[in-house]
Amino acid sequence: MLRQRVLTAIVLLAILLPAIFIAPPWVWGAVSLAFLAVAAHEWVCLLPGAARSRRRGWGLAALLVAAGLAVLIWRQNHEWPPAVLLLLLSGLGSFWVFGGASRLRRHEARAGGQPLVGVLLFGCWLALYELRLHGTDALVSSMAVVWIADIAAFFVGRAFGRRKLAPSISPGKSWEGALGGAAAVVLTGLAVAGLAASVWPALGGCLPARLVASPGGALAASVVLASLAALSVVGDLHESLLKRQAGVKDSGWILPGHGGVLDRIDALIPTMPVALLVFEVLR
Repeated sequence: MLRQRVLTAIVLLAILLPAIFIAPPWVWGAVSLAFLAVAAHEWVCLLPGAARSRRRGWGLAALLVAAGLAVLIWRQNHEWPPAVLLLLLSGLGSFWVFGGASRLRRHEARAGGQPLVGVLLFGCWLALYELRLHGTDALVSSMAVVWIADIAAFFVGRAFGRRKLAPSISPGKSWEGALGGAAAVVLTGLAVAGLAASVWPALGGCLPARLVASPGGALAASVVLASLAALSVVGDLHESLLKRQAGVKDSGWILPGHGGVLDRIDALIPTMPVALLVFEVLR
């Protein structure tokens, strides 16, 4: 299993790193769109009616690809009307803040069906692409919030976890781990912003540096970073509940040793639109 996980990670890095750091933004847009299309199929297959869901899953994946390619072509020569993008991102963020929490509280992650799946995954993909247009530092620093929160929550929860966060959804998660993850994100973000302001100006375009340089300063940056870490937990728990309701361990099998694409991006789905919203507001 460990060998499978390592080999899969190497292959993924060989695909994703050049797409992010070397290729033009549209390549990252196309690569990330392919991954999100697979995630759409996996998500739909977790909805009620498995046989029909598989067929409909590929249909939604194709629709997502068509919509994404249309956006990629259009964006080569056009800018978004500011109000349109801000409204879309605000709507996605509001859904996860209020609707996501409500779905977890009601133990119902499958409501909304395919239309909702399409909107949420398209919104995540659009945010990933638009963050790349802001710069590789904007994209990587936004995704790093999720990675740092997840890694820190694991180790803090393992060492100090006592109170279960959502025992009926994901028994391994604790309040201590979640708080530790948020604290790690805030401390790392402030440290990176400090480096950007003093010795490493190339980091000035990353999320923490932009937040600290805003009128709200370090306090506002800490609140936003902690909120993004909390949203990543909501995304993780939402997918755990989705799988629990479907009676499966993994969302798919396409990533040997890791499960499905949805298993790897669950925490990005709610956080990326909000991270992009921050960049758009600070533009």
